[in-house]
Amino acid sequence: MTSQSSLATEDTPPGGPENPGGGSGLQAGLKNRHLSMIAIGGVIGAGLFVGSGSGIAAAGPAILISYALVGAMVVLVMRMLGEMAAARPTSGSFSAYADQALGRWAGFSIGWLYWFFWVVVLAVEATAGAKILNGWIPGVPQWGWALIVMIVLTAVNLAAVGSYGEFEFWFAGIKVVAIGAFVIVGLLAVFGVLPGSDNPGNGFGHLTDSGGFFPEGPGAILTGVLMVVFSFMGSEIVTLAAGESEDPQKAVTRATNSVIWRIGIFYLGSIFVVLTLLPWNDASILKDGSYVAALNSIGIPHAGQVMDVIVLTAVLSCLNSGLYTASRMAFSLGQRGDAPKAFAKTTSRGVPRTAILGSVVFGFLAVWFNYQWPDTVFDFLLNSSGAVALFVWLVICFTQLKMRGIILREQPEKLVVKMWLFPYLTWATIAMISFVLVYMLTDDAGREQVLLSLLVAVLVVGVSFVRERVQRVR
Repeated sequence: MTSQSSLATEDTPPGGPENPGGGSGLQAGLKNRHLSMIAIGGVIGAGLFVGSGSGIAAAGPAILISYALVGAMVVLVMRMLGEMAAARPTSGSFSAYADQALGRWAGFSIGWLYWFFWVVVLAVEATAGAKILNGWIPGVPQWGWALIVMIVLTAVNLAAVGSYGEFEFWFAGIKVVAIGAFVIVGLLAVFGVLPGSDNPGNGFGHLTDSGGFFPEGPGAILTGVLMVVFSFMGSEIVTLAAGESEDPQKAVTRATNSVIWRIGIFYLGSIFVVLTLLPWNDASILKDGSYVAALNSIGIPHAGQVMDVIVLTAVLSCLNSGLYTASRMAFSLGQRGDAPKAFAKTTSRGVPRTAILGSVVFGFLAVWFNYQWPDTVFDFLLNSSGAVALFVWLVICFTQLKMRGIILREQPEKLVVKMWLFPYLTWATIAMISFVLVYMLTDDAGREQVLLSLLVAVLVVGVSFVRERVQRVR
């Protein structure tokens, strides 16, 4: 059953529909440079800087294959999402497309699950940023820094969509420049041509000199996949933001076409540099973090402090985008009647104020849970949202299988981005994601995430079916 309200919003031009609740709808406040940097920086999360050391310790140099496999999966998912978003840009993105292609229950369920994922991320990133800031200025307690960070970024998002875009432009720009510089400087050191480097410059020797390329066995590649898959979440943000841009179709097309080199340089390139600068089992990789250890091996002064600044930037970027993403999904759900109507109201500047405040309130609550009950309530929130990223990607795949026919039937001229080898690669991607979910059940930490995320998903789907039945009775 296709929602009439969803169809009414799909072809709305940037500038927004008239809202029955007030305001003039979302507005085209994002410039092309904003969208370009959101697309580039959206794939670089704090998890790349903080979590890569654990992946290297678990799989050795073979972690490169893990990153390549997950990267390929993300490229394919983004291609599918790009196909739909270029044809029908909307702030609801894959949730709105699932609503049309699979039914109201699918749009409702994946929309709320995605919103839940990002408001939990708000708490995680606010706490991570607070730890760094507390280390610099211990006079302000950690909870105080978390509060300050959340308030500042809430104010940024409430001001105007252009404010979000401008902040994200600079946050993402710092991440991009930092990783680009790291890759260039690191490669020069690897080949022994960096003046003043303390690294012996062994070329590619470290990829095989400590137990070979597969020191923990080929099976460790799959363990690595589980450890790195969630650091890729965020690639799809650009398709939500496109609805508030000057030229949505062009922005989505450009972002979709560039995802391969973005993943290649920022993920594979930077991890490759770490693995060629140091043996994979060097104790400093886990102790100091992979990037700090690599910079220390070159002799870069104050490497730890430099990386703290970059990680803080990544954290603030993730917080900024997380609040934006959660609020726009809540706005879209409100427009389609799947959330309180107040969420669909916008200010005269096109800002969905209620959707932003509703998202940030849950984010504040989650931060409080993190300080009050970190090992019980917050641990449950964390694990029950852990596999949502994979659920979202699965829904995108199944949605694209049906949306291709809908677009060809209704607006064939808008099919400017096409999924490669359709439908074979779509089904192959579904198989890959399903395999990862099943394999997670064999891992202790992964099993809890899948089962708890599945429990929450079943509850949300159940609520959607009950709502539909109640509405039919009325």
